[in-house]
Amino acid sequence: MAKNILFITGTRIGDAILSSGLLAHLVETHPDARFTVACGAPAAPLFRAVPRLDRVIVIRKQPYKTHWLSLWWGCVGRRWEVVVDLRRSGLSWFLWARHRYIKGAAIPGAHRVEEDASALRLDPAPDPLIWVDDAAEAAGAAAIPDDRPVLAIGPTANWGAKEWRAEHFAALVERLTATDGILPGAMVALMGGPDERERARGLIDSIPHDRRIDLFGQPLPAAYASMKRCALYIGNDSGLMHLSAASGAPTLGLFGPSPEHRYRPWGKKAAVARTRQSYAELVEAPDFDHRNQDSLMDGLTVDEAVRAAEDLWRRCKG
Repeated sequence: MAKNILFITGTRIGDAILSSGLLAHLVETHPDARFTVACGAPAAPLFRAVPRLDRVIVIRKQPYKTHWLSLWWGCVGRRWEVVVDLRRSGLSWFLWARHRYIKGAAIPGAHRVEEDASALRLDPAPDPLIWVDDAAEAAGAAAIPDDRPVLAIGPTANWGAKEWRAEHFAALVERLTATDGILPGAMVALMGGPDERERARGLIDSIPHDRRIDLFGQPLPAAYASMKRCALYIGNDSGLMHLSAASGAPTLGLFGPSPEHRYRPWGKKAAVARTRQSYAELVEAPDFDHRNQDSLMDGLTVDEAVRAAEDLWRRCKG
């Protein structure tokens, strides 16, 4: 009889991606197990192709945190070999489980991948891994040409203060794809959520039509498959940045009002360029307002981003 494993992970796309290596470890070390994944709705597509998947349970926030009661009700009728709770919900204490692994408090100085891995006492932490089906692979192959290099750009984020300005991205693209750039004549794939296209309209319009690949609104599994085929990805701190790093594409994350030590893109082919101001200097400024939607990324110049991209490119190709 197959054993059942319940994996409770993040609501946000980035957090779910960063936890995926832990799930991959369980898949590998429990070859006779069936898996149930509980996550937020935005992240759910990332888990549809998990091997030996029974179901994905979408956690939808409800008043008074009754979404946890709904999740418990959906899980209580089953005996679980392993329950992993990265949300620290306490839910696993009210389920029949042979083994329970509940994530502890934040670890100072640790990356989120390392922090999640500590729930199972894994060191080193396993790299994030996303499974995609044949349809997603085909969509990625159709989106990205194989006869020209492609520079992927993620110009949006879940918070306007984390977004480098469109004109900076346009200048960066022009320099990297110029005849003396690291990707001369490259196609440019623009990526983001379906509701984010208008925020990036200026950047989209700045890319010549015959070199532009508009992938705004592409489903996450297909986006992952597309990223695997790109020469380089550059984007703000976002779920797409983490998806790119997980795909193995060289990934440069742009940081300002978020802590890179905790959320930098994970992997040997990843790097960070950040504002001259530190995270603390930005978020502890007297006029800081977490509701602010204007960019706090102006402390990162185009020259600095170009140099960071060039350094990453040489490292990955050398």
